[in-house]
Formats: sequence, C-alpha cells, structure tokens
Amino acid sequence: MKFRQIAVAAAALGVLALTMPGEARAQRKLTFGYDQPKTTGYGFAGDLFEKRMGELSKGKLKIDQFPGAQLGQEPVMLQKLRSGDIDFIITSTANASTVAPQAGVFSLHFIFRDEAHLAKAIADPGVVKAFKEMIAKSVQGAHALSLITLGFRHMYGKTEVNKVEDLKGKKIRVQATKTEDTHFAAYGASPVHMPFGEVYTSLQTGVVNYAENGVNVYLSNKHYEVAPVLNMTEHEANNNMLWVSDKTWKSFSDEEKKWVETAAAEVGKLEPPHALKLEKESADKLVKLGVKVNNKVDKSGFSKVSAPIQDQLAKELGPDAVKLLDLVRKVK
Repeated sequence: MKFRQIAVAAAALGVLALTMPGEARAQRKLTFGYDQPKTTGYGFAGDLFEKRMGELSKGKLKIDQFPGAQLGQEPVMLQKLRSGDIDFIITSTANASTVAPQAGVFSLHFIFRDEAHLAKAIADPGVVKAFKEMIAKSVQGAHALSLITLGFRHMYGKTEVNKVEDLKGKKIRVQATKTEDTHFAAYGASPVHMPFGEVYTSLQTGVVNYAENGVNVYLSNKHYEVAPVLNMTEHEANNNMLWVSDKTWKSFSDEEKKWVETAAAEVGKLEPPHALKLEKESADKLVKLGVKVNNKVDKSGFSKVSAPIQDQLAKELGPDAVKLLDLVRKVK
C-alpha cells in the first residue's frame, strides 16, 4: 500500500512537470553587478533592466542583481565580465577607460553646459552610436549596451572649496583616468587613486582632503559622516554605461539579443531623468541631516583652467574621443 502511494505521488509530480510552462522550466539566470547601493541610479537601472527582460522574455531570462560591489569593484568586474564570469555590469565611463582609454572623454571637465544638456547628450542617438562603435573597436570580451548618468560630480571634504585656488596642494581622490589626473593637477591639487570602497576611511583619516562624486552617491555611501561639506562644483559628469559579456552575448539567440537591446535602450532613456531627480532629493535630505551644501562655488576659475585642456586631451586620447567631444558640444 505504501509503495502504491509513492508511485501515485511520483506520477502526479511527473504530470505536474509536464504541465509547467516551458519558460519556467527553461528559465536562465543572468548575473548583473554594480558597485553602488540599490538606492542610487544604478539600482534604478538594474530594476528597470530586470523588469523589462522578464517581460520581454516572458520569464525565460531572469536577471539576478548584485549591488554594492558584491562581485567586486568596477575594474575587477570589468575583468570578470570579459572572461565571461559575469553577464552584465554597470561601470562609470571613467573606469571603462581602463580597457577603452578613449572613454575618458566623458570625464573632461565642463563639457556639459547644464543638467538638461547632460541628459540630452547622454541619450543622443549619435553620441550613443559613436560611443558603442568606439568600445567595439577597442575592447575584447565585452560590448556596450547603453549610456546612463548619475548627474554631475562635486567635491566634498571637511572644508569649503569656494574657488580654484582652494585646491592648491590638497589631496583629492579621483578615478584613475588621464583626464581627471590632468584636470585636477592643473587646478593645483594632488590626484590620489584608490578603490571606491576605501574613500570613506581615507576621508576620515586624512589620507585625502577631498573626494568627488554625485550627490546621491555621497548620501547613499554616508560619506557625509566624514566629509560634512558638499561643494557644488559641477566640474564633471558622472557618466556610466551598461555592459554585456561577449561570451553571454554570443550565447543568445537573435530574438534574445533583441530583448537585451530593447531593455538596455529603455534604461538609457529613462535612467537619466530619474537620476537627476534623485540628485535633487538627495541634496534636500543632506541639508536636513546637517550637511553644509555649498552653492557659492565660483566655477569660473575652474572653467577657465579646464577649457584649453578639453581639446588637448581629446586629441591625445584618439580620434574617437575627438568625435565624441564634437558630438556632445553640438547637442542643443
């Protein structure tokens, strides 16, 4: 009797398996990594990409997100992506320059006139096409899917930065790119490179005097606890990109590739305005937390120093960088 009950149960399970939707039985899980908390624009991009991929594939392709550098900091994730150990990642275009030096063009200071120009430029079809072509020519093992932004970067520390002269002799943590090193050195500062995860402690202990990043990133990572003065310098755009591993890409059918491209295009369209909204909301929260948000920065000195550097660096980076800079400037 007991054997018969087991047989009946096994048969029932077999029937249930046969009646399960094909998508559920064949679901493929894909890893998606980024080094910022879910509360940032990265998290919005990840949630949107996950949702659209689920909808377009009818559940066949499932995105598993790993925020907060669970899979490593951006340079590490880039290597894992190219080796096929991660399927999708988000990195800054500055960190992308470690594998595609000309991506550093988006780290040039004061090339975006204001937030409206930044949002339009980063979503401009011509800019996106030229950027993806540049990545395709210079990077093996990965492809660029879309561009996004977290708004502008600002300098923060324990003291105010009101003019360019205030940076003279000061140590500032920057992303490891030629463009940032050149700009900050021209301002009289000493650029310091370190992984993002070390910034909090370095500000706390005085290893660096300042760091620079977006408002929401500053809030989400609680850097205000050790650097309570946020100077609204707007010196550089905090631009980012969505990547896919070449190994993963080649494993997709033509239909699956269309799903990925469609979802990525929606991220590129919807993330920038959301990120800019987050910046404003974050600034309001910081004021309530007692952070000094310094809106009286005289940016004219910074702009004057950086202007001749823009074309010089673009030419040094290469023809694709020159083309991208020209396209950005032409966006109305």
